[in-house]
Amino acid sequence: MSYKDQYNYWLSNPYFDEATKAELKNIENDEKEIEERFYKDLEFGTGGLRGVIGAGTNRMNEYVVRKATQGFANYLLKTVEAVKNKGVVIAYDCRHKSDVFAETAALVLAANGIKAYLFESLRTTPELSFSVRELGCAGGIVITASHNPPEYNGYKVYGEDGGQIVPDTAEKIIREIQDIKDYADVKYINKEDALDKGLLEIIGEEVDKKYIDKVKSLVLRKEVIERMKDMKIIYTPLHGTGNMPVRRVLNEIGFENVIVVNEQEIPDPNFSTVKSPNPEEHEAFTLAMELAKKHGADVIIGTDPDCDRVGVVVKNNEGKYQVLTGNQTGALLIDYLLSSMKERNSIPENGVIIKTIVTSKMGEKIAKSFGVETLDTLTGFKFIGEKMKEFEENKEKTFLFGYEESYGYLAGTFVRDKDAVIASMLICEMAAYYKSEGMTLYDALMKLYEKYGYYQEDLVSITLKGKEGLEKIQRILAYLRDNTPKSIAGKEIKVFRDYDISKGINLSTGEEEILTLPKSNVLHFTFTDDSWFCVRPSGTEPKVKIYFSVMGESLEDAKEQLINVKNGVMEIINTFSL
Repeated sequence: MSYKDQYNYWLSNPYFDEATKAELKNIENDEKEIEERFYKDLEFGTGGLRGVIGAGTNRMNEYVVRKATQGFANYLLKTVEAVKNKGVVIAYDCRHKSDVFAETAALVLAANGIKAYLFESLRTTPELSFSVRELGCAGGIVITASHNPPEYNGYKVYGEDGGQIVPDTAEKIIREIQDIKDYADVKYINKEDALDKGLLEIIGEEVDKKYIDKVKSLVLRKEVIERMKDMKIIYTPLHGTGNMPVRRVLNEIGFENVIVVNEQEIPDPNFSTVKSPNPEEHEAFTLAMELAKKHGADVIIGTDPDCDRVGVVVKNNEGKYQVLTGNQTGALLIDYLLSSMKERNSIPENGVIIKTIVTSKMGEKIAKSFGVETLDTLTGFKFIGEKMKEFEENKEKTFLFGYEESYGYLAGTFVRDKDAVIASMLICEMAAYYKSEGMTLYDALMKLYEKYGYYQEDLVSITLKGKEGLEKIQRILAYLRDNTPKSIAGKEIKVFRDYDISKGINLSTGEEEILTLPKSNVLHFTFTDDSWFCVRPSGTEPKVKIYFSVMGESLEDAKEQLINVKNGVMEIINTFSL
């Protein structure tokens, strides 16, 4: 069916409600908008759905959620023993229609005889991951678009291990969704019937308490928190789900001076005080920094809408507040975690840190100094969760910490996704420890640089929306594949790795290597001095992302190298008339 045929089908089919049809009639004279909404189905990627809210096959709406959930239900009924009794747990964040989409998913599952556990109100993504394991469910769904703009929403699927589904599972669910040829074939039940039949259960505080208690069990130095309980912490939930659990944990472990950014405390689907509700964006901390200056705060933390990412702001050696990168926070946490464990002589012989291929190697170097191995995965915490499951089953390694450059961190094994509640607690404890030693987190970072090398990283994200944007992203990747640069900014490229064909090649010797990670549309270039850059399309947004990492003999040297490499790479990328 052409996009215009799909459009007319939605307008004429009695299955779709009048509000949906009215929305579509309003664009009847906008051919480009009709094409954008109907030229394809909203893609169910390796984690689920994410898109702009609205009517159409390429938009997030109740009908797309129903169809995706029916596909998920069909997959579960075929693959998971006793799935109807195990059930599926569903959580949602503060975005537009999140509660509606969550209930829609629950009622499709219930109509298929699969019990749905639905949270009574907003909950974080990491608590959803925990709940799947705690309740012994066959899977989980969380309705969120993470840090995307307000017009977006999404639908993420979790397996019975509590981790995001990985590509093999996603492909099976996608086939089930594609086999549904008519929206009317989706099963659905009303809420009252689902409750009466015991196929829908509303959950809340009982699960919350179990989760919070598990988080608190990860505290490393209780005595430090007791001594530093008056340390001033500024916290912003950026209008999202983190407000209650982050403050609850910090309060219950003993911090008495947590100050919340009032303007960003209440959940707000429009994220009205920020350009983007993303702690990776420095602007998101503008109000928090103003409040920190007023109170002379020691540290600022900010979590994204579904509270799986956390950003950190610290005072530098000039007394100014500075946003740390995800790589810097990750390096600090690895050093603090392993130092604390070493003091107790509790680092296991088979301990392992897991990071992604676009994350700095500084953390790996720190871990190595403690005798701890570091493993790489593809970008996306689902792959870290997959390795955790593997090690849980084969006992070959003991998971200690997982992280990625995009502000995602995890300690402990009761959650299988990045967790900003856990990370916020550990960051504040770490800040308290260094304060007790007469240092700031910035001081601690500078000491790590002196010891392990001056690493500098950056990320350029280029938004290319719609069908034309997708085609341009594909052309950029194809060009770099077919015209692999031999050098950038005077730095020779040693190894080129193409994860889409699982092959790397030494450009000097011609020697090839087989890449063992799953296939993915990712290009990675390593220079002779082990600096690198990487290009990949985002899996959740209409963006192409270019990652950079260099190491210099000083901070100034590293910054200069980073600028030169970035300029050289972007000179190539910009030829595509971005």
